[in-house]
Formats: sequence, C-alpha cells, structure tokens
Amino acid sequence: MPPAASPAIIVHGGAGSLGSDDPASSGGADAPRLEGVRRACEAGQAVLRAGGSALDAVETAVRVLEDDPTYNAGTGATLTAAGDVELDASIMDGETLRCGAVAVVKDVRNPVTLARAVMERSQHVLLAGPGASAFAREAGIPPYENALLVTARQRARWEEARAAAAGTGPAGTLPGKKFGTVGAVARDARGHLAAATSTGGMQLKLPGRVGDTPLIGCGTYADDALAAVSCTGHGERIIQLTLARFVADRVGRGATPMDAAREAIAALGRRVRGEGGVIVVGPRGEVGFAHNTPVMSRAWTTPDGDVVAEL
Repeated sequence: MPPAASPAIIVHGGAGSLGSDDPASSGGADAPRLEGVRRACEAGQAVLRAGGSALDAVETAVRVLEDDPTYNAGTGATLTAAGDVELDASIMDGETLRCGAVAVVKDVRNPVTLARAVMERSQHVLLAGPGASAFAREAGIPPYENALLVTARQRARWEEARAAAAGTGPAGTLPGKKFGTVGAVARDARGHLAAATSTGGMQLKLPGRVGDTPLIGCGTYADDALAAVSCTGHGERIIQLTLARFVADRVGRGATPMDAAREAIAALGRRVRGEGGVIVVGPRGEVGFAHNTPVMSRAWTTPDGDVVAEL
C-alpha cells in the first residue's frame, strides 16, 4: 500500500465506443486519446509534486482535457439537437465537502473553472444557463463564442446523427451512443481528496438537458473520509444510482477503490442497464477504475511516480 502521504491522480477521457471517424480507433500508444489523458495526468501530477492541492490538480488536469478537441468537453464537445454546444461541469473538495457546478453553459471555454468559482465565490452549488454565464462575467471569466467550441469533426457527426435520426443516414447509426466526458480525481501530500468532471453531454440531446456531470453524488464526489470519484457514461442511468456516492460509500466500508469501481459498474449494468465508467482515488492514494463500455481512456500515477495510460 502507498505510504500515508502519497499523492496520486487519475484522469479519464470518457467511456464509450470509438467509431471509424475517431483517430483513436486504431489504438496504439500514440493515439490522441492516450496522448491527451497522459498529458492531463502529467499536468495534474506537476501540481501535486510542487506541493499544490488536490483541488488545484484536478482543475488543472480537467482544463487540459477541456482544451483538447479530442474529448467531449469544452472545445470539441458534442452538439445538441439545436446544433450548438452546452457544457456541464462540477468540482468538489474532499476536505471541506464544498462543491460547485454549472450546467447548460454556452459561452465559457473552461466550465470546470467556472464550477470552482461557484464553489468559492457564491453561496450556491449549482448555477445553470444564463445565470451561470452572468456569474462568470462577475467572476472575471471572459465570454467565449459558442462557435469556437464547435469542431469540424463534431459538426460532421451532428449532420450524420441528424440524418440517421431522420431515417436518411446509414443503417445502424446510433445517435448519442458515444460518450466522452472527462474527469480527474486526486489526493495531495496533505491527504486531501478532490474530484472534477466536465462534459458536453449526449449527442443530439435536447437543449437544456442536464446529465450526471454537474450533479454532486452522481457524476462527481469527494470526501477525505471516503474517496474521490468521477463518472462517465449514460448520465440518466448514472443519476439513478447516484453512482459517484455509491463508489465512495463502498470504499468507506472497506472495499479497495478498484473493487468499489467494479462493483459500481456491475450494478450500473445490472440494475439500470447503464453503460459507463468510473475512476477513484482512495484516502491513502490507491487508485481504481472500471467500465463496461468498449473503451475508457485513462491515465494515472503509480506509487513510484510513473504515469500509466490505457484505453
């Protein structure tokens, strides 16, 4: 078991399926999804090595993933049925149980930073839509044009998904099937935990739809006495099980983070026929993860300080 003061971080780039249009579908160590999660993990690890907090580490890691167009978060997020981007994010401090979240945000480049501002600079936990945007301006976060969040790849996927939904696209196309939520969980040298999650949601989602990501206890949870957890997958099913708290409670009852993650994903499939994945850091820096989808890109630090990345 890692020493009592072992810092650790694990990040994910989403659980789901990769299509032929995805450059990571061919696999390999140089696949964009592996490169991205490794880079995010290393950025968070650098914060921890410098003595930074778990909260700073997870925000840093998630910002890296939000700025990477490979993932369904921030720049490169999937499009709603209306053809634009709506972003959700949350963050939680395991030491104080403070948390912040935003939903249906259209004009912020890094919603995880806005979620942290909600936590630290307001009396609230969750702000949504125009109210979240107005608060962003009050917090000094500049407006970011929605069109800049839309990539050519996501616009092409949106067109294909709309055609399939209308019955004019290729047979077998499943709109909204792919997931790409990003997240990070960490333990710092002082023993404090934190978690953060960010997403663009489901492809062709109805405008205003909110999934698990900004709901504390569903997509994100952190408690120094339990664990730090970030979830990815079919948000509606994750909400039904309050999956992040499900995992944290299992760790609190003595399960290892890996066993707790596997138990949670088994329940997700068995109880509500859900698809997804989770990442976990326990109170001593032990990491865990599980998914029931074809892939879940993730990267984590070992007790020796190495970074491991897997699809």
